[in-house]
Amino acid sequence: MARVLQVMAGAAFGGAEAFFVRLALALHRASIAQHVIIRTHPQRAALLRAGGLPPMELSFGGVFDLASRFHFRREISRFQPDIVLTWMNRATQFCPSGPFIHVGRLGGYYDLKYYRRCDHLIANTHDLVDYVIRQGWSRERAHYLPNFVSEERRPPLNRMTYYTPDSAPLILALGRLHENKGFDTLLKALAHVPEAYLWVGGEGPQRAALEALAAHLAVKPRVRFLGWREDVASLFASADLFVSASRHEPLGNVVLEAWAQELPVVATASEGPAALIHNEENGILTPVEDSLTLARAIRRVLLDDPLRQRIAAAGRRSFEAAFTETAVVARYQAFFDTITGSCAASAES
Repeated sequence: MARVLQVMAGAAFGGAEAFFVRLALALHRASIAQHVIIRTHPQRAALLRAGGLPPMELSFGGVFDLASRFHFRREISRFQPDIVLTWMNRATQFCPSGPFIHVGRLGGYYDLKYYRRCDHLIANTHDLVDYVIRQGWSRERAHYLPNFVSEERRPPLNRMTYYTPDSAPLILALGRLHENKGFDTLLKALAHVPEAYLWVGGEGPQRAALEALAAHLAVKPRVRFLGWREDVASLFASADLFVSASRHEPLGNVVLEAWAQELPVVATASEGPAALIHNEENGILTPVEDSLTLARAIRRVLLDDPLRQRIAAAGRRSFEAAFTETAVVARYQAFFDTITGSCAASAES
């Protein structure tokens, strides 16, 4: 069985960072021989340690961070991995050459100059695989491996904790408060859904601007900015509808999370949600940046109980078909076996 070193030098918060932890712990539970290196992050390290996978923490600073490079090499020498799996640009740049298979994992349409020394690339959507191939990578070295999300169910929160009436329709939105995520479009849509409240879970550079926009649109009394949350299962259980209004969303982990919790989804047709959702079947799609059409879709789903129940159940079936932990871990195991087997076959021939 392959020995795998995973390396994540990501941000404090983010979808890729959260999935890294989920995948590392899932592979550990599946008895994959594994070691992880992360950028210093006490909470992430504690989650990994609690799951039986104590990480090496490095600073992953700039080009002159020689200490991180030294310790990275030392961990490779100590652990002797068959595969080094680096997540995103920084970790991939820091990875030295060596007697292992170097796999880069993409979570977006990154500049592939940082991945020139990789032997294989993993992308979490088919469109990202096509992007990699258009950039000159052979199909044999570009691989689709989807994400999975937690199926954990939690009791709903007390809505009145956030001054939200129990009788009001409640919309949930999650993600980094960044222009790409389209929270401004969602706030504009909310202005046309006067009966609904909105909870926004996430942090980011646009928080002040979004709060100001909510005040300008006169929806601020119905919007709660909750910050970055670790209790997303309880948030899903509290809501009536999940909305993703992204301008750019390579995958759409949040759609998978809502499907796993059997919550109906309305999403703008950005890259990831458009690839996942079959309109009117397992969710509702609307054009990107079209707040009026988004508002009409939200009101339609909130007012139509059979539609809401039907798309929620279909979303759960879509999740079970391809995006459970069991299914995705099996795909990773098969991928590891394939590339290490190919390497061994090449060495023998």
